[in-house]
Amino acid sequence: MDRNSAIGLTLIAVLLIVYFYLFSPTPPPPQTAETPAPGVVSTDSTVRQPQVPDSVLVAQYGEISEFMRGTPSITRVETEDLNIAFSSQGGVIQELELRNYKTYYKEPLILIRPNSTTFSLTTTHNGREIDLYDLFYDVQKERNGDSTILTYTLRLSDGTSLAHRYTIPDRGYRIRYELINNRFADAITGDQLTFRWDHTMFPTEKDLTDTRNNTTINYYSEIDGFDHLSERSDDSETLSDPIQWIAIKQKYFLASLIADKAFHNSVLSITSNPEDTSIVEKASVQLGIPKADLATGAARFTYYLGPNDYQEIGKVAEKFSRNVYLGFAPVYWVNKFVIFPVFHFLTLHIGNYGLIIIVLVLLLKLVLAPLSYRSYLSMAKMKVLKPELDAIKEKHGDDMTKVQQEQLKLYQQVGVNPISGCIPVLLQMPILFAMFYLFPASIELRQQPLLWAEDLSTYDSVIRFGFSIPMLGNHISLFTLLMTISTLIYTWQNNQLSSVQGPMKSMSYIMPLVFFFVLNSFSAGLTFYYLISNLVTFAQQAIIRRFVNEEKIKAILEENRKRNLGGGKKSKFMAKLEEAMKASEEARKASSSKPAAGGAAKQPKKKGKRK
Repeated sequence: MDRNSAIGLTLIAVLLIVYFYLFSPTPPPPQTAETPAPGVVSTDSTVRQPQVPDSVLVAQYGEISEFMRGTPSITRVETEDLNIAFSSQGGVIQELELRNYKTYYKEPLILIRPNSTTFSLTTTHNGREIDLYDLFYDVQKERNGDSTILTYTLRLSDGTSLAHRYTIPDRGYRIRYELINNRFADAITGDQLTFRWDHTMFPTEKDLTDTRNNTTINYYSEIDGFDHLSERSDDSETLSDPIQWIAIKQKYFLASLIADKAFHNSVLSITSNPEDTSIVEKASVQLGIPKADLATGAARFTYYLGPNDYQEIGKVAEKFSRNVYLGFAPVYWVNKFVIFPVFHFLTLHIGNYGLIIIVLVLLLKLVLAPLSYRSYLSMAKMKVLKPELDAIKEKHGDDMTKVQQEQLKLYQQVGVNPISGCIPVLLQMPILFAMFYLFPASIELRQQPLLWAEDLSTYDSVIRFGFSIPMLGNHISLFTLLMTISTLIYTWQNNQLSSVQGPMKSMSYIMPLVFFFVLNSFSAGLTFYYLISNLVTFAQQAIIRRFVNEEKIKAILEENRKRNLGGGKKSKFMAKLEEAMKASEEARKASSSKPAAGGAAKQPKKKGKRK
């Protein structure tokens, strides 16, 4: 690419950036189902109250019947991070708002809503099946250090009692929950209490499809370790093994429950309705709490209701950080031990996330500079040999075996390893894939603006259509478009150095176009990273080109050729490659001379005189 072309492309890119930054449209908010206004808690408990005469309740439930009627009272607790409303009916969380987060459309982010999340805790007490979360409790509120403690208590005339105790710290997203028993468990028949949590999730992000594809139920089994339900379809699981925790996971937020000991006989399910855009998915969790845990005071749990932040959740429970998916091994290890620590360090010292991504690119390019130099040097050698390689192809025509043999002989003479340029690229692949998983999973990028992109955690839809194109969607991401253009230019530059010809050379231009469709709905932070990486690569190659003298390379190759004319020692790789080619050629000859299966070799016909 000459100087004038570079200047022209740069000016076009600048004009596009200025135009879309100034005139980018604001997307309309999604249609959502009717929900209570932020901060308002519904006190309508008639749905859960049995509408039967008192005499019938007394006959059926005995003394507990007097706790089945009442008017629920709401107790609110406000911390630095949470606004929580508890109801005296059941002593359960009725509403929970994350104070430091908003939805994509700048509305309060309410993780638990009174009309969309229900809890039940059923058991059999004195032979009668009851839901302990249907009962009305007395509430006591107190302070203990930097925490608020709420205790919801039910006391029977015989002195037995049951209490639900919540400890809410002034900061953080973990809420301690305990079931406190005073001989109440003695009257419980059966081996367990059954906890059920039905949770409806509403849209909080721009891309509903992406949110659904990242919504599931994760869990940790004491025997099998971390596992999850399907993220892209309805799924359910019945678990006989004990599990330590479950997490109803959206892309950036978690609603989870962790047991100090373990849950038993768990049933998990998640469902969605693609036609209903007002709801993401519905999760249902059923967990068994052993009666023995209640009797011994071991029924203690922790709610984690907050962001799916890798830095925040790592200390919650064993393997709880796996709720942030950082890729498969070895990509996971690269992210966990290399990329993410560097990224997090930069977030602590730099406030602009566009600048953080640029610095991250520069640091990685600096570390990988030796590999990039070796790769470019290998391509430069292939460029010097290109005239001779083309002559071999022209001389031997369609005999590809002969072409390969002659090319191998040439590589051996001049001391060039044809795959040496691929090895540095392969070594860089784990980092390339690490970024592919890091940016979409990083809540740090959520609602962070950059130029025309209002949110780096999702796509920048500056160009919108009134219709949807298969695989592309109803928009074009400008960062993805610029990334694709820069990748095509980078591919063109590499093809000038490459000896590859024909269809394979054309295929190298197809892959960037494929990635344009794939990445168009991905995180703008990811495509911005790839764009900056390409631009830095252009500069890096320009610098390397100053230190790579093709005439000097040609002289070195000629010197190697003279030294090896007498039959120099072959490298192990070249020897193995030559053996493989000979074996392939022998197999081909044997196959061509072998008679057709099931028939004998044809005999030449004898000529004779006609009678």
